[in-house]
Amino acid sequence: MIIEFVQNLKILPRWVIIFIDLFLIGFSCILGYLLRFNFNTTDFAANNYWEGTALYLALALVSILITNSYKGIIRYTGLEDGARIFYMVILNMILVGFANLIYYYNYKENIIPYSVILIAFLSSFLLLFNYRLLVKHIFSYYKDAILKNFRVIIFGAGQTGIVTRHVINSTPRMQVVGFLEDDVNKVGKVLDGARIYSARPEELNLLFKNMNIDELVITVKEISLERKNELVDVCIRNKVKVRTIPAVEKWVRGELSFSQIREINIEELLGRESIKLSNENVKTDLAGKKILISGAAGSIGAELVRQVVLYNPSLIILVDQAESAMYEIEREIKDRFSLIKIIPYLADITNEERLEYVFNEFQPDLIYHAAAYKHVPMMESNPSEAISCNILGTKILADMAVKYRVKKFVMISTDKAVNPTNVMGCSKRIAEIYVQSLSKHLAVTGTGNTVFVTTRFGNVLGSNGSVIPLFKKQIKEHGPVTVTHPDITRYFMTIPEACQLVLEAGTMGKGGEIFIFDMGKAVKILDLAKKMIRLSGYEPERDIPIVFTGIREGEKLYEELLATSENTLPTHHAKILIAKVQQYQFTEINKFVDLFHDLVYDKNELKMVALMKELVPEYKSNYSRYEILDKAPEGV
Repeated sequence: MIIEFVQNLKILPRWVIIFIDLFLIGFSCILGYLLRFNFNTTDFAANNYWEGTALYLALALVSILITNSYKGIIRYTGLEDGARIFYMVILNMILVGFANLIYYYNYKENIIPYSVILIAFLSSFLLLFNYRLLVKHIFSYYKDAILKNFRVIIFGAGQTGIVTRHVINSTPRMQVVGFLEDDVNKVGKVLDGARIYSARPEELNLLFKNMNIDELVITVKEISLERKNELVDVCIRNKVKVRTIPAVEKWVRGELSFSQIREINIEELLGRESIKLSNENVKTDLAGKKILISGAAGSIGAELVRQVVLYNPSLIILVDQAESAMYEIEREIKDRFSLIKIIPYLADITNEERLEYVFNEFQPDLIYHAAAYKHVPMMESNPSEAISCNILGTKILADMAVKYRVKKFVMISTDKAVNPTNVMGCSKRIAEIYVQSLSKHLAVTGTGNTVFVTTRFGNVLGSNGSVIPLFKKQIKEHGPVTVTHPDITRYFMTIPEACQLVLEAGTMGKGGEIFIFDMGKAVKILDLAKKMIRLSGYEPERDIPIVFTGIREGEKLYEELLATSENTLPTHHAKILIAKVQQYQFTEINKFVDLFHDLVYDKNELKMVALMKELVPEYKSNYSRYEILDKAPEGV
């Protein structure tokens, strides 16, 4: 009954606040009279206390209305409310003093003693401000003692942790009960009224249980990925929700609000420590240049645009066939970087005439080729489109780069090109072969000076078609979460990091290289699904079922970055390597690609895929109707 009453308690009407304030002001005035005359009722009555109190109250009402001291919500009283009250009692004292002077000028006596005015001024301020604080304390006590509060502990006993504590404690039904620290010198001390506890995993389980912790907020920015995962795993076991705060530079108007303290994303827990790259060389290559980005509206392409623009190129040419997504990235860049010239071109990279116009008009210095079809099952069903876009589109763009003397051409490939088991992966491998053989041909014949470079990496987090957005959607709909196979694994990296690699590869490449780099540990997709479910506050199978749908056409259980017959060469960066791959003659490859051009309009899909297998003998179909092409003829 009490809880329901307080929960339904409305904010008091302003006239009630004014009435309470006037009552306390009147009490302060009478108290002033009593103190002035030592509680002698005879002197008290002889000094016209009634008229003086009435004057004091009347002018107090005027002061209240002028300063709006009644407008604050009492349960949220703060320093601003105290300042308004102070201004009000000061104004009231001045008005009463002025009225006293007028009365004295006419009647040669004071209507109210000045000592009473001073005493009433001090006591009224104390009463008005302190009764507000008392009400605030009562509501705070109710919130802490009667309602269920969310008990929060903060990882990071630094300045950011203190700011976060103040934000959380000012939020209804949230209470910070302590800090966590890895620094043993801080453990056991008290910071801003809250105790600092050890964050060692063996102690966290007991701490979470004994203190009934509901949430952990990570405020430390310089925390290793391994340590962050360790903390999250402990929280998951104890059903503690994990939140994090944005970087200080991303706080709205330099201030942190509770709405910015968000739940931790699975993307922040995957992959490995970010690879730090040198940006000075990239800046030298890009500053003042004209840069063309194909597939500029896709996940990788759009992030490339965001990163390239930071190096002050003279022009960025966006090429993509996705109208709405192109509009979005164009508006984003123009809003943020109004001085950088951006030209969007809606174009299919297989449209040679359209590309010819773009190259002839703008003469780009660098090309980042991100346009491709990449969805494995979709390309398995539509091999002609994989050939047309991924192979022929790359050929058209690469040939155009040579014709118009583009300085560098950086192609984005995929780990699915290694020992391909699907049409998409093989089409990207053939594109790699064409670009690399063209680069070698130009070097040998001296017929061009375009530097061709390829980058090869695994899945990117949050990209279009990625498994993570799918899992998030399925969890939001309360399942089921669909996983193709219990043993399937993938490598993951963030989109910004992938694009940093692309820019770095374009800088260090001398021509014909395929750059790969340390992708860390492969992630088991089943474990990923379970972790995402638990991070959302549910329990796998009990709350949200996981369903195995079976390996899709062309899919393989384990992705690779290097084929078995390949090895690597080091670069100036320990985690970036150059793949040593089989070399092909350009004339031979060019004939194959011309055959693909003829076959792409043929309805015989088996003939298309057979030609792909002839060019890339390590291409063995998996869970696909094209497996028939891998079977040896009878008698062999």
